[in-house]
Amino acid sequence: DLRHLKEARAKFEQYPSVEIRHADFLSTRLPEFDYVIGNPPYVPITSLDEKEKARYRSSFATARGRFDLYLLFFEQALNCLLPGGRLAFITPEKFLYVETAEPLRVLLAEKRVEEILLLDENTFGDLATYPTVTVLSNTARNGKTSIKLRSGQKVAVHLAADGRSWMPTLHGDHREIGGPALEDICVRISCGVATGADSVFVHETKSLPVHLCRFAHPTISGRELGPQNPELISARSMLIPYSLDGELLVERELGALKPYLSESNRLLKLQNRTCVQRKPWYAFHETPPLADILRPKILCKDITALPMFWIDRSAALVPRHSVYYIVPREPDHIGVLCDYLNSDYAAEWLKAHCQRAANGYLRLQSTILKKLPVPDSLVVHSLPRNVGPKSRGRQGDTDTVTQPFEFAR
Repeated sequence: DLRHLKEARAKFEQYPSVEIRHADFLSTRLPEFDYVIGNPPYVPITSLDEKEKARYRSSFATARGRFDLYLLFFEQALNCLLPGGRLAFITPEKFLYVETAEPLRVLLAEKRVEEILLLDENTFGDLATYPTVTVLSNTARNGKTSIKLRSGQKVAVHLAADGRSWMPTLHGDHREIGGPALEDICVRISCGVATGADSVFVHETKSLPVHLCRFAHPTISGRELGPQNPELISARSMLIPYSLDGELLVERELGALKPYLSESNRLLKLQNRTCVQRKPWYAFHETPPLADILRPKILCKDITALPMFWIDRSAALVPRHSVYYIVPREPDHIGVLCDYLNSDYAAEWLKAHCQRAANGYLRLQSTILKKLPVPDSLVVHSLPRNVGPKSRGRQGDTDTVTQPFEFAR
């Protein structure tokens, strides 16, 4: 960065042993070093242009999925570290568990990861990065890694070498992910509807114009979930320009909804959304799977201090983007499933596996919810033929065998 080059050179001009280089660390052929110390830039893939993405993906094993540049800095640092050399980086904690960082965890696990220190979330002021210091030696994997948790607790653990999330191990959860999981007994586990413009599509029900009622569905947000609303009473409605099978209505079918959405202020908000580059001006950011949404389902907040789940038996509520919804394959057993999700066992598993948001809150995501282990007594045996829960996901078998539930009372 040219803005910092002059300042850095001035700062160290009295130290001949210090050389400041003006170069791109990710595209420069570097010598090998005894030590690499850094606070690499945190740059998500959304901030890169297509040429940059293509160049990085062709050069780095860690440039997979929705990667962040700091993952690549880890890999490049390892490439220029002498045998026996040491690396110390401060980065966000996400590389410990996100699926995108699986290749990096494989690379790191080949080395001797000495320490992982989870720093206070306020280390960088208002930036909720959950900073983490990683110290490793460029020697063969050997022994346990010393972990310091944000609580101050210190533990020593063996990190998985196969790329799986390290977060459960760090938090003392050594239960294997395998066997039946929540995704095996559900039709859908998803985040709620993303309109891209809730201020346009969400309206107070009591003041909703009568001529728009046929497009309205009661909706609920994460803020409305809680002990204060056990009956899941909704005060707002979502105007949905889609048919019940999830097809976007053509403009002539919008009727009274079209002039409402076309009002100048609303139209401007709709046209400013990124999704209109590929979709009609009145489409949602994501197509709502109404056939699944309008079924009995279990709801939970996307960000919460403690995982809690509620049942929408009415099958009428449309969850907004701050809510996750779980649609069981067998609606008659929704109560038993919800009781399990609210159990101490499920809560502890989610605490160990979920990402963290600000103030230590849990960030529930469909990728984690889907992997939540469930008791055999909850399993729906509606899997591909010859595929048991522990080998679920094998492609090629499409026939299904349906057997009844078994439940522990």
